[in-house]
Amino acid sequence: MEEKSLRITGTDKTFFNRITKTLTKMLIPTKIGINGMLISIKRNAVLKAFEAYQNSNENYNQKETEEKYNTAYEAYLEALDKYVMDSIYKKVKNNTASEFEKEALSKYYEITSLKENEYIEYKNRKQKYLLELDNDGIQVSQKEKLIVRYNAFYISKMDTLYKAILKNYSIKLADTTNGYESSKEWIYTKIFYTLEEYIQKILSLKIRIKKDNNINDVMKEYENYETYTVGKLDAKDTIEKNVLLLSISRKLFTHSLPLIVAIQCYEKLLKDARILVQDTKIAVKREKAYSMLINLFEDYNVKLLSTKVYWENTKEREEFKAFWKQYKEICKLKETNFIEYVRQKEILFIKNDMKKISEPGEKTDYSKLITYYRRKLIDYGAIRELKNSYISKGKYVKKAKQVA
Repeated sequence: MEEKSLRITGTDKTFFNRITKTLTKMLIPTKIGINGMLISIKRNAVLKAFEAYQNSNENYNQKETEEKYNTAYEAYLEALDKYVMDSIYKKVKNNTASEFEKEALSKYYEITSLKENEYIEYKNRKQKYLLELDNDGIQVSQKEKLIVRYNAFYISKMDTLYKAILKNYSIKLADTTNGYESSKEWIYTKIFYTLEEYIQKILSLKIRIKKDNNINDVMKEYENYETYTVGKLDAKDTIEKNVLLLSISRKLFTHSLPLIVAIQCYEKLLKDARILVQDTKIAVKREKAYSMLINLFEDYNVKLLSTKVYWENTKEREEFKAFWKQYKEICKLKETNFIEYVRQKEILFIKNDMKKISEPGEKTDYSKLITYYRRKLIDYGAIRELKNSYISKGKYVKKAKQVA
């Protein structure tokens, strides 16, 4: 009797479980429908409030329209958040979700995991995620009027969110209390990733719909960037792509990525480029990496340091002034003797970098790069190789001397 009773109980549980699962599957579409209607209502409200705010001016209810817009925006985000938790979560839990929905929930939890330790990044990235989720559906809806209205709101809000994310990274990078190089490296990675994400998702949208009047200022760099979106990138290509990202950021995110942070990012790329030249064994690839490094020196000195007004270190300021004076003299050769202009400029960059990487405080071992630089200077006749030599680590090493 006891055995029979257990069997009956087990059968009953299975039966009720099946009923529960069936009811859940029936209710999910209803939830999606309710949430869909709610999102649509809240979306229309935020678009209306955004357009009123855009059309307002300082003399006519600007503060009031801004408050209404912010309130409508918060309600809209809550509706989107509810959609993720009520609909997508339940579909994933009941194994009825599509791959897109599974990925969407995975990204949602990835962002939520930032809440405890990185609240500012969590707050901005969660908003960005929810807007992207709704935007994906709108773009495929083929509702042209809605798409046009939403694009204006979407671009405006995304610009604000990306600027906030980059500003947060800039603060972290400028934080001198954090002495761990590994965490700094991770911040650099996040900055370049965020810049690329913005260019792919927002700048490309602006270009497509001709939304921004300042687009022409970055079109050349954007077109160059597009060449790095096809095929697999090697280390050299990745550095060059990141240089382009920084160049574009100087025009789009001047305040979010201020000069001091941009300089740090360029110095990070210079370090990567030096190591690449030093470690590359194949002569042809090394020469290509070296050419990239020379171009990077010019970008760094001309586009950034020459615009720097305030210098904390007086010695560095005087050294750059001396360098800049030589650079301007060399530039005079550009029209009359281009080959000599290129040669002299390269010599100046090499000597300037040799001085920097030979300083006592330099943590990276650039001895192989310095040897490579010296060989370049000898080839250019900037220094001469002496006949006498000395033994170092069991090898004969020829001395090189700078020509007076």
